[in-house]
Amino acid sequence: MKAARRYQRADGAAILTIDCDDAGRSRLRELYQRAPCRMLFPGGERDEPLQAVLLTTTGGLTGGDRISIEFNVARGGCASLTAQAAEKLYRALPTEAAVQCAISVTADAAAWAEWLAQETILFNGARLRRTFCADLHPGARLLAVESVVFGREAMGEDFRTGLLHDNWRIRRGGRLVWADALRLEGDIHSQRQAPYGLGQARACATLVYAGSDAGALLEPLRTVLEPFGEGCGVTVLDEVLIARLLDEDAARLRLWVMRAAGFIRHSVTGLSDRMPRVWSC
Repeated sequence: MKAARRYQRADGAAILTIDCDDAGRSRLRELYQRAPCRMLFPGGERDEPLQAVLLTTTGGLTGGDRISIEFNVARGGCASLTAQAAEKLYRALPTEAAVQCAISVTADAAAWAEWLAQETILFNGARLRRTFCADLHPGARLLAVESVVFGREAMGEDFRTGLLHDNWRIRRGGRLVWADALRLEGDIHSQRQAPYGLGQARACATLVYAGSDAGALLEPLRTVLEPFGEGCGVTVLDEVLIARLLDEDAARLRLWVMRAAGFIRHSVTGLSDRMPRVWSC
């Protein structure tokens, strides 16, 4: 009997821990990386937090691949973890499991942590299960961004079938303060266009800011996003500010995500209102 063909699949991981020294400067304390995950540390602007850039050396992910990211910021630390470019998820074979992506963020008291992922581009037939879990100590603050693009329109692509299962969990002091999930499976094209779905949008984004001053940002952020139109909404739940954006144009959505995230980080910390430079390369 002919043996079943087995394909090589990725099982990558990265652990990044940022400390704060006696002078108040954020320093790298721990770094672990397993292919295809790789961390780079470009020189940033003087007024920017310590910046790490994540890349996957496979050039994309497909069925059966697994990625685990752990990002820890110690007491008083200030750090940003972003991605080198958009992540591509290719068609999975019918017999393969979904791509598994697990992102874990821990921020100690008085820490500032940024998870600024660039877009995830889903090719037709892609299957993704992604979890984002944050554990925040009292006084810690978090800014997190995730975006999804349903195929590259310029290339005539569309994410019509497959799986997208996206889970968010944020805890403060061990107590769950926000949970959210999005699941699309099967005939995704019809689900997206349903009245309860995404309409004609080809891209969607979620921005989350967790901090004691989240409520104070609600109306200012709504004002910033007002010109975007009806494809966005902003709300606050238990010191968690959540913004949703939908657009038919992924490039336009990206610009507004950058504007909204930049506004939040500048308003809260006084950091630059620009996103990390890799977002503009």
